[in-house]
Amino acid sequence: MPAKLRPDAVLVQAVIAGALSFAHLHDLAAAAGQDGWKAWAYPISVDLLLVAAWHRLRRLRDAGEPTRSAWTWFAVALAASLGANVATAGLLDLGAVPAWLRILVAGWPALAFLGGTLLAHSPNEAAPGPAPANPVDETPAVVLEADPEPPAAEPVAEITAAPEPPAAPALPGPAPDPAPVAVPDALLDYARKVAADHENRTGGPIDPATLRTRLGVPAPMADAIALQLA
Repeated sequence: MPAKLRPDAVLVQAVIAGALSFAHLHDLAAAAGQDGWKAWAYPISVDLLLVAAWHRLRRLRDAGEPTRSAWTWFAVALAASLGANVATAGLLDLGAVPAWLRILVAGWPALAFLGGTLLAHSPNEAAPGPAPANPVDETPAVVLEADPEPPAAEPVAEITAAPEPPAAPALPGPAPDPAPVAVPDALLDYARKVAADHENRTGGPIDPATLRTRLGVPAPMADAIALQLA
């Protein structure tokens, strides 16, 4: 079912008061020399400024912000409306409006424009501050230089032991010299590189013990390589 319209006493009172105020403002503007559509625009300007200031006042109050500017423009619009109502009550001769009142009526548009602009462009909320920059750790980074890795060992050819000579019959005399150890060419080339690197770093030739440690070969093999590097 459609809702029934019920008269609201407050709404009816507001409409009557607005209509009377509108008429008084129109009559005062027409008496001050603002004829035609301009006389009708004055009451609209005053009432709109009054409503805008009240609306702005409520928003600022709800946000917990200062309401001084909204109160100022609300008082200005209320004074203009109330002054027009009082002036048209017989206290002012509308046939001979004084010059100061003509000046006030003529300057009202600029004042209303300024008030409406300030009310419309006032910030509702405090502008957010700039976002904090990411904290930068100013502690210089300490870079530890790792020791240079030794060069990768080249593949060493499989060492084949020389065939042992047949055992000689025990004869009196000095024992025979040990058989020479065969050194592969690849291992000998790598040993030369190791020896050159050692000499560049230490300034002296490499000894057999260090050579054996660097190459990872048996002592006889290291001695044989040292002899060929000498």
